[in-house]
Amino acid sequence: MTTVGPTTLLGVAAEAALAVPGVTGLPPRLAHRLAAAAAPSGTYTASHRTPPEAGVRAERAPDGSGWHIEVRCALAEGRRALDVARDVHGRVRTAVISRLAAPEPVTVTVTVTRIITRYDAP
Repeated sequence: MTTVGPTTLLGVAAEAALAVPGVTGLPPRLAHRLAAAAAPSGTYTASHRTPPEAGVRAERAPDGSGWHIEVRCALAEGRRALDVARDVHGRVRTAVISRLAAPEPVTVTVTVTRIITRYDAP
């Protein structure tokens, strides 16, 4: 395997999180929202939608000893947030570790940002 960068891990983590039953989306972080708001309104089209990776953050530990992955999730109602968050944590951690060239510590933080009810409009 070759060295894996943060961009690759973002995609891997997003794919793993979205595969968990009960996860309806990965809301973007504030930086992505501000960038979208600052973009000229005429340039926003369906092809410019925020990618799922915008809800994931991947960075090396300060001492370079491993990775820290942060995942922001929106969940469907009717499921326990704790159970879904645990599933997301486990799947993301496993997926990221499987893509690393060498064994490294990986910490994963899952934040539930919203529970979408059937009355919420997309």
